[in-house]
Amino acid sequence: MKRRDFLKNTSLLAGASFIAGGLPLGASAKTSMKFDSYVTENAGPSWIDRWFLDELEKRTNGEVSIRRYWAGSLNKVGEHLSAVRDGTSEITLISPGYYQAEVPVTRGLEWYYRVDRADTLQLVCRDVYEQFEPLRQEWEQRHRSKVLYWTNWNYAPLVLREPINSIEDLKGKKIRGYGIATDVIERLGGIAVPMAAGEVYQALERGVLDGVYGFDFVTAVAYKLHEIAPNFYDIGDGAHAPAVTVMNRDAWDGLSDPGKKVCTDLADELYAGKFTEIYEQVLTDYVKKALSEGVKFTSLSDAETAKARARVQPAEVDQWIEKVAKPNGIDGAAMQELVQASIARHAPSGRLKRPGEIAAAL
Repeated sequence: MKRRDFLKNTSLLAGASFIAGGLPLGASAKTSMKFDSYVTENAGPSWIDRWFLDELEKRTNGEVSIRRYWAGSLNKVGEHLSAVRDGTSEITLISPGYYQAEVPVTRGLEWYYRVDRADTLQLVCRDVYEQFEPLRQEWEQRHRSKVLYWTNWNYAPLVLREPINSIEDLKGKKIRGYGIATDVIERLGGIAVPMAAGEVYQALERGVLDGVYGFDFVTAVAYKLHEIAPNFYDIGDGAHAPAVTVMNRDAWDGLSDPGKKVCTDLADELYAGKFTEIYEQVLTDYVKKALSEGVKFTSLSDAETAKARARVQPAEVDQWIEKVAKPNGIDGAAMQELVQASIARHAPSGRLKRPGEIAAAL
């Protein structure tokens, strides 16, 4: 093969990965990225991520292609933050509860009994990210990541093997927790048991756990937890667990300007209502599935909800300010003022129904 032909053929093969600098005549820049998630493709935020990735490929007309690695098939639980920071993967979903020491500012967005609707929580996270510089620095500088969009885990019912009649019935029960959800369990009298998502089903089956909290509704049903624990309680805690989908900063810088604009446009669409649209359909489908497979939806009374809220808030916020924000040099009070102002701004328009509300309307 002549050297000229060899170089021509080799340049065509280079479309499988990002090409920096000049391009051969007739070639177009192509970027192949790895998306890495610790949960399955049917878990809660995965529906949002899948829409974004599919649309990114479609709207860039082949400039960007995404290889998807689900359920920890590329990196294990707890490794995704370092992987995206170091470029082992280019795009990943990050749930702050798994990285509490590494994202202390982001933990200032993680609350229960404070934000009622999941679509409200998404916009609150976006607003505070734009307004609070230490939060941006945490991602852009410390973790060398471009925030593509804020997302969350919709709603987290309290999933129990046996039914309860009041909050007091949780005393002494062993309940799987995640992130700040472990604090909620303990404040409500339960025993929090940290455990990776993939281990929960067997732990319920063996009686190691009495229940699960901090597992969003969609994922709980997708993981078939209801086969062992069919009692799903809405404890009035509001939206569950903010999360964020990020891109390695070098990978972001390597995108063309049109490619970056597609990412920004897609994020804007999510914030403008696509997030709610996707989750509305997914939640409805999973509620129907859950009902057909024996899930019992129950909501705490107003009095029990008020009792639970009083045990959790404002104690959680105060604890974060004193034990996390201050030691890390974060003006926690200032951040929480921004959070509260954003909640007040977006709460009136929050409309994403909770699973129990959907079930009651069917």
